[in-house]
Amino acid sequence: MIKAPLESLAGQIAVRPDVDSPPLHMWHPALSGEIPIRINTQGTWYHDGSKIKRESLVRLFASILRREDDGEYYLVTPSEKWRVVVESHPLVVIDIDVLEVTGVQMLEATLNTGKRIVVSEQHPLFLDAAMGDIAVLRLSYGLTAICTRPAWYRLVDLAELRDGSLTLRSGAFEFRLATT
Repeated sequence: MIKAPLESLAGQIAVRPDVDSPPLHMWHPALSGEIPIRINTQGTWYHDGSKIKRESLVRLFASILRREDDGEYYLVTPSEKWRVVVESHPLVVIDIDVLEVTGVQMLEATLNTGKRIVVSEQHPLFLDAAMGDIAVLRLSYGLTAICTRPAWYRLVDLAELRDGSLTLRSGAFEFRLATT
């Protein structure tokens, strides 16, 4: 297994002006190898078995993470592509807020990286049967974020009973939590 130094990989992307949303769709380097990074089921990042404690480094790496058609996860820069291990969902929804946008209710998810995503058709919620039917948010680049218990309870609290189903609405997007 080829190993990439964390600081070198971080340095390649940190100099870019748009670190929060780099253009991953434009980057298609050949596979550089595997890097000993693992993201556990709680969304905690590890390198060589040790927790990555620098939140800025986790946020940076999360911004260059994508899941490809082969089902594998990669950290991607314009010139390198490193395979990483993801145990379940790579990111975590830690909170759900309600926004009013021109009189329309929108749900906004806050991820463990601090990034905020509006629940929509582009970023829908779905129930993950393998994780006990917990809500998961679909993100860009094939990524997903599972709801923490508090975020899940917040969703349940916001749901309304419609046609026998607990239902959430975010703009035009409608999501069923469960059928009663």
